[in-house]
Amino acid sequence: MDWRTEITAAKARISGHVVHTPTVTLDLGLTCGPVEAKLEQMQHTGSFKARGAFNTLLSSDVPAAGIVAASGGNHGAAAAFAARRLGHPAHIFVPEMAGPSKIALIRDTGAELMVVEGQYANALAAARAFEAETGAMQIHAYDAMPTVAGQGTCMAEWEDQGLKADTVLIAVGGGGLIGGALAWLQGARKVVAVEPETAPTLHAALAAGAPVDVEVSGIAANALGARRIGQICHGLATAQGVSSVLVPDAAIARAQRLLWRGARQLVEPAGATALAALVSGAYAPGPGERVAVLVCGANIAPDPFPET
Repeated sequence: MDWRTEITAAKARISGHVVHTPTVTLDLGLTCGPVEAKLEQMQHTGSFKARGAFNTLLSSDVPAAGIVAASGGNHGAAAAFAARRLGHPAHIFVPEMAGPSKIALIRDTGAELMVVEGQYANALAAARAFEAETGAMQIHAYDAMPTVAGQGTCMAEWEDQGLKADTVLIAVGGGGLIGGALAWLQGARKVVAVEPETAPTLHAALAAGAPVDVEVSGIAANALGARRIGQICHGLATAQGVSSVLVPDAAIARAQRLLWRGARQLVEPAGATALAALVSGAYAPGPGERVAVLVCGANIAPDPFPET
């Protein structure tokens, strides 16, 4: 797979459909000093997921039945948003744990929404059954080439914006975002995977030598709650010798507070998870090492500004 060619094509394809998200230098009082950050929570529907959704739809022949997606919330919102913009019906399956804020976000797109008992895996099974029954096109949240190539445009864009860091910290759920980054960088920079202690999907796969199921819970589970890392991400991470560090929920919550108090960036737990590696000391940069964090999600729960 010539990933850089695929990502370059995806970047051109989705131009005009996604937000060119800003980058900043954050001085949050960390021992490592200021860090670069890309504010991907400012993307359409509040996460990077719009990149993969638009790339998938724009590179496919979408059937009359439209698209179907399973999601912890962010992917479903992005897929539904992209489908609406491009004139396709959207059918989104989410687990109850997605929470009212993300469920409301998906409903606001006008998609047909089905809330499923249990976790993400239950929503995925229901979405696959719907695909088989109706012929709708499945947009996988993280383990499909068009999705990963679309997410890879985030890192390609960041480099265009002048990224200086030696090391980039990226939160991991199913692996679409970090997979896209690895596919683009091809070892040119060090990439560190950051996962909640209660959702160690990539960490467990690297230890086992293959993707394995894990139990997921914790404050970031409705975004980083895939039970099994994607094959694409696992292959790229293994080939490039990527390591995963684990962070506790308390560090994720502290990182959220730091982003709000120090930079007035309101993000969900998943969006703060990469920064939590620096907050907790799970990743300690070496002398002179320049570090960047990818801030990836804004859909905080409960909604800080609910309808009255």
